[in-house]
Amino acid sequence: MTERMEEDLARRCAEAMFANDACSQHLGLELESVAAGAAVMTMRVQPWMLNGHGSIQGGILFTFADAAFAFACNGYNRVTIGQGCSIDYLKPAFAGEFLRARAEERHRGGRTGTYDVQLENEAGEVLALFRGRSYQVKGTILKEEHHD
Repeated sequence: MTERMEEDLARRCAEAMFANDACSQHLGLELESVAAGAAVMTMRVQPWMLNGHGSIQGGILFTFADAAFAFACNGYNRVTIGQGCSIDYLKPAFAGEFLRARAEERHRGGRTGTYDVQLENEAGEVLALFRGRSYQVKGTILKEEHHD
């Protein structure tokens, strides 16, 4: 498969997944770019996302990173789920800030993979580092295309 075909497949998988991703849509997450093994998502911090300290709630950041992880590891048209994830919070974000999540595949072999997601604010400062381990299960994102 050519690189262009891989990018097209990853884009179509992401579009199909996003259409059914009520959580990402509700949070206002947007896909900036996607490729096999990579995804970049964006969001703006809303006032309702803040915790008692006035900064974004950690669970929202985790969900943001987890979404980018999901789009990165599902770009091969194989249903892939999270097997385990961790996050380190480095810097807070506040209402109105524009955030970016950059997910990158570090390793993929057999049915498992390892992905890193870096969360940044609009100044490019790193807010959190997320690592996700994926596991490929049965099924595809897109219906299999049959050619006569």
